[in-house]
Amino acid sequence: MGIVTGTQKPRTEAAPSAPGEHVALKLDRVGKRFGSTVAVRDVELDVETGTFLTILGPSGSGKTTLLRMIAGFLPVTDGAIWLAGRDVSSVPPGKRGIGMVFQNYALFPHMTVLENVAYGLTVRRWNKARRVTRAREVLSTVGLEGFEERFPRQLSGGQQQRVALARALAFEPTMLLMDEPLGALDRELRVRMAGELRRLHEELGNTVLYVTHDREEAMTLSDRIAVMREARLESVGSPQELYARPDTAFVASFFGGHNLIEAEAISRAGATATVRCLGQVLEVACSPRLRSGDDMVLAVPGDGIDLVEPGASGRQAVPALVHSAVYMGSQIQVNCDVEGRSPLRLRVDMPGGRSVPPPVGSRVEVILRASAATAVPGVAGEAQIAQEEDW
Repeated sequence: MGIVTGTQKPRTEAAPSAPGEHVALKLDRVGKRFGSTVAVRDVELDVETGTFLTILGPSGSGKTTLLRMIAGFLPVTDGAIWLAGRDVSSVPPGKRGIGMVFQNYALFPHMTVLENVAYGLTVRRWNKARRVTRAREVLSTVGLEGFEERFPRQLSGGQQQRVALARALAFEPTMLLMDEPLGALDRELRVRMAGELRRLHEELGNTVLYVTHDREEAMTLSDRIAVMREARLESVGSPQELYARPDTAFVASFFGGHNLIEAEAISRAGATATVRCLGQVLEVACSPRLRSGDDMVLAVPGDGIDLVEPGASGRQAVPALVHSAVYMGSQIQVNCDVEGRSPLRLRVDMPGGRSVPPPVGSRVEVILRASAATAVPGVAGEAQIAQEEDW
């Protein structure tokens, strides 16, 4: 059953216009095709100066293709790319003023650290004294003083990553693009380097576009996140907005890891809706993407569900059977099979510490917290498939 709402305004064609002075990057209906394959479709996005924006999505969603078009390594098929108020759609990479950090770092093995960092300045014909001074400055910024004469093979993975970052920063680019730069590092080093990247961004104030498929990286680093799916831009928002109030089932499952539960609409008033879900009648937030006649699911995060002993609550509750319980330090993840609703399995996140999870196989009751739930467009079966494939 759908929710009744206003009609969507038809989209009108308009000539591209230059972005405002505070917009570092504007993508105006950008698209990319390889023969009959559509890699990026109709992307519209504004990025304000000084923003750390992460492009997040599963493999094949088009995020790296989009980044390479912004850098100038791939020509756009449709639309226009504006950098600092200038249409650069046909401008070669070296004239866009963009720094780029790749996943494999692309360091020259026969050059020292100092020579690697100064390479871009040599290409730009800076004199030797000026480029050496600048290279030493950025090496100091990334914490690599004293490493100037080493070669890449003499560095750890994290140190190589910082050399690549220093090289990208050396010529003071208008924007820094990073394509999964932490992907080759082990987990502990990724966490440490993510913190270092965030510190450098806050210190330098660069505009950064960062590509990853790791939602934890995206949440740790970003001011804003652009979620891509199947060549399209699915949603854009702050990490807090996308987690607390996802606007589609895909964003809820891929970014937030939310439970997606079939629900029935009762009524809607503005940004809230009254729905029936698992026998509970709840007043919840409603996605602005939900239109009249749409199928609907309720997106509920794991920490938005209360787990109680049978009969212990006077509120509406749903019986369930504990399938598994995993201790994860700060939280305990409990998976429960809802009785009579097979194969519906809910993930409940309990606080860690001294909490004791219920035994596997025990009977419990689950209560959905309305304040944590969001009604989004989607079909329960399809949403569950999206969760399984993308996690």
